Amino acid sequence: MSAYSLYPSESVIIDRLRDAGCVFAEDEAQLLIAASPSPAELAAMVDQRVAGLPLEHVLGWAEFCGHRITVDPGVFVPRRRTELLVRQAAALTPRGATVVDLCCGSGALGVVLAAGRDDVELHAVDIDPAAVRSARRNAGPVGGRVYQGDLYEPLPPTLRGRIDVLLANAPYVPTEAIRLLPPEARVHEHRVALDGGADGLDVLRRVVVEAPHWLAPGGSLLVETSERQGPALAAFVAVAGLDCRTVAADEAHVVIATRRTPGTAFVPAQRRRTRS
Repeated sequence: MSAYSLYPSESVIIDRLRDAGCVFAEDEAQLLIAASPSPAELAAMVDQRVAGLPLEHVLGWAEFCGHRITVDPGVFVPRRRTELLVRQAAALTPRGATVVDLCCGSGALGVVLAAGRDDVELHAVDIDPAAVRSARRNAGPVGGRVYQGDLYEPLPPTLRGRIDVLLANAPYVPTEAIRLLPPEARVHEHRVALDGGADGLDVLRRVVVEAPHWLAPGGSLLVETSERQGPALAAFVAVAGLDCRTVAADEAHVVIATRRTPGTAFVPAQRRRTRS
């Protein structure tokens, strides 16, 4: 039986996707049809999606902040809620900024910040080789450099004390909660991109404790976390000697830690809710 007879119409694909639990079956069907170079390829892509592979891994890209980001199998798919972090970072990115994206995954955050600008020096790091491969393809067009390694370890020492914007969408899911994640994340994204340790803050604490040594005076670290974890992380930021505020919108929670410029007073942690 040919692929044409297997998929005689868009409606058949929609029905298969809907039966598999895809909430946006109509939109997904259109994307799959547009991305497939042949009926046989379309058949394979639909089968992959019905089997539970994330749509972004089937397509090979994800839509993020209006940009198409390459995402290889196993690589963390950038979430819509993370767009709040990028918007906050964009507001803090001066001309000629040095930007570092830790736990960069596909490199989406740094790439979006640097896109359309020729004055941003972008560096990105991830420990996962698959993520580094994706990030290098995404960061190449904006002149970004991507390193493989553990957090700050592979960064050039010349960046110490001169990072203006430090992004870290680090893993923050508590280990025991990973089993509760949707299968698309739990099964198809590498665990290193999800597991934040017992309370979900193991990696984020490591990011925060080293941040003062890498940030420029007035530079900011921006991290994503959950509403429940926010207060504990904010307290840890204060212990590290950084000013702290939290911005929230819908389900998105961003902690912003800023290195004080010489002569400025400590600013207590603040919390602000904004519209998404």
